Amino acid sequence: MRVYESDKIRNIAILGHSGSGKSNLMEAINYTVKLTNKISKPTDEPKLTSSMNLHSLEWSNHKYNFIDTPGYFDFEGETVSAMAAASGTIIVVDGTTDLQVGTDKALELTDEYQTPRFIFVNKIDSEKSDYDKIVEQLRARYGKKIAPFHVPWGHAEDFKGFINVVDLFAREYNGKECVTVDMPTDMDDKIEPVREMLMESVAESDEELMDKYFAGEKFTVDEVHKGLRAGVLNGDIIPVLCGSTAKNIGIHTLLDMIWDYLPSPVDEGDIYDKEEFAGQIFKTLVDPFVGKISFAKIHEGAVKPDSELYNINKGHKERIPKVFALTNGEYKELEKAVAGDIVAFTKLQDTSTGDTLAFSTKFEPYKKLIFPKPQMLVAIEPVNRGDEEKISSGLHRFMDEDPSFNWERNAETKQTVLGVQGEIHVNNIKDKLKEKFGVDVNLLDLKVPYRETIKGKSDVQGKHKKQSGGHGQYGDVKIRFEPSEEPFEFKEEIFGGSVPKSYIPAVEKGLREAMEHGPLSGFPVTNIRAILYDGSYHDVDSSEMAFKMAASIAFKKGMEEAKPVLLEPVMKLKIIVPEEYMGDIMGDINKKRGRILGMEPYKGTKQMIHAEAPQSETFKYAIDLKAMTQGKGYFEMEFARYEEVPSQMAQKIIDEKKLVQNS
Repeated sequence: MRVYESDKIRNIAILGHSGSGKSNLMEAINYTVKLTNKISKPTDEPKLTSSMNLHSLEWSNHKYNFIDTPGYFDFEGETVSAMAAASGTIIVVDGTTDLQVGTDKALELTDEYQTPRFIFVNKIDSEKSDYDKIVEQLRARYGKKIAPFHVPWGHAEDFKGFINVVDLFAREYNGKECVTVDMPTDMDDKIEPVREMLMESVAESDEELMDKYFAGEKFTVDEVHKGLRAGVLNGDIIPVLCGSTAKNIGIHTLLDMIWDYLPSPVDEGDIYDKEEFAGQIFKTLVDPFVGKISFAKIHEGAVKPDSELYNINKGHKERIPKVFALTNGEYKELEKAVAGDIVAFTKLQDTSTGDTLAFSTKFEPYKKLIFPKPQMLVAIEPVNRGDEEKISSGLHRFMDEDPSFNWERNAETKQTVLGVQGEIHVNNIKDKLKEKFGVDVNLLDLKVPYRETIKGKSDVQGKHKKQSGGHGQYGDVKIRFEPSEEPFEFKEEIFGGSVPKSYIPAVEKGLREAMEHGPLSGFPVTNIRAILYDGSYHDVDSSEMAFKMAASIAFKKGMEEAKPVLLEPVMKLKIIVPEEYMGDIMGDINKKRGRILGMEPYKGTKQMIHAEAPQSETFKYAIDLKAMTQGKGYFEMEFARYEEVPSQMAQKIIDEKKLVQNS
């Protein structure tokens, strides 16, 4: 592939609801530019897309970098990566059903990133398709911004193709391909109103054009294109096109319109006229054959093979052996890549997604990529013992590829805990562990890290005395226990040397060790104050070990007498949902033993609910929230504090723990 200058490059993310035909669109585009000779049929079994894919190709003396994204919300992190590199977007919509939540999310995302976009209504050749309904539903949500550039020609058995309302030409499907034909003479009633609406949009883009419009003068072809392009670039116009990816209908026109209306990196204002290279890694993959692959958006200058760059974030050098374009799954070497292009580097040693690479060490890093926080926690364990190391290796690699995922080995519960976006996400990780590392794992519910504490006070003696010939063991302490705001407070009020100063640290150490297992169910103890105020010792038989044992005895007595209770972690939640779901969400939080703390408007049409709920009720909240909001809601969660478990529930937890311990 030859080197293209910045103004000849288009970087396009493909977004949309799962099943709308995004990957099929990419197949059709590759077919159109003769990179493949086949397009999958709608009846072919769909494959789950879990990672963004880069496709670089050439069309009409331009280079197009397409970034195909997954439709499932569980892989939203992939969309974040894509949007960091894209200058424009195509939102694929299924024309055979009502407007789907994935379309809303894609439009919201392009609003957030201020990215120009097309809407491609797919499957218009189907008997179930209803293009007019889709346009009406889009208009109801987004108003005059929605501008149909296409009108379908016929429907169901009478389907022929489509009319390009902008340039007034027709494309007819002859059973094998779509070809340009004469305009039909019987569709003026459909074409004229849409054409007139587009001319209004052209007029609103420029004062001179507005004057010309009101004077009743017709626009030239150049004026129409210029006005519409200005509206698309500033977000005032969202063109709607139609086609069929399976039959390659509308793909040629789509490719031409990307060139005509969507921004080059120069239009985007995202590149600078500088010679020195600077770019950002927006996605990392680990290929079983190629190794580590880093996708980069070049923002400044140019890069050639065998370049030495600096990782600004990590503060070390990285050598770039080769520069690649990714074309239909194949890595094509480039002699150079310039500002605005998207390329792949291989074998970078210590560079991660989001890192900035530059020629100069003085360069400021680009804005950090913000990935969604985990929505769900789940534990895994190997089916076969001895696979722990393979699991660890695999999960580390997956974290490199997917920053929306994390994991840790919880030292307290002894579980391997995954932070994921939902059920599909965790099942995908499970499948990849099997496929790439040969490891079978089981999914488990998380163990709740309960705590124990006391509600009352106690005053106890702990004496450890043992005589067995020779030196014995003797330690004697008197300790008061009471609740505390701190996790653990230790004080001493010894007078007259009843416990020598040298043994007091051993008493504290004995208490801290004893706190690891409380009297109710063996959970760690927190929020207690222990005051050592008296005791006794033996000149010969006392030792640090003896006083540690005495402290442990006192702890057990003291806890039992001071009304021990079970505590559970409570989480702070920020839940973002469309307003119409507020009642359902608040009712569900109450059912989960939670409480609503308040709410506030969020980005215009949504509400942010502030709430708290026990951690045991939130492990799978992502599943419930998606079900209640049709996938439109999401949340963030963090630890708030520990609170007492209701007594009836506490007894059940204690009994279950004892049953496990005794089994």
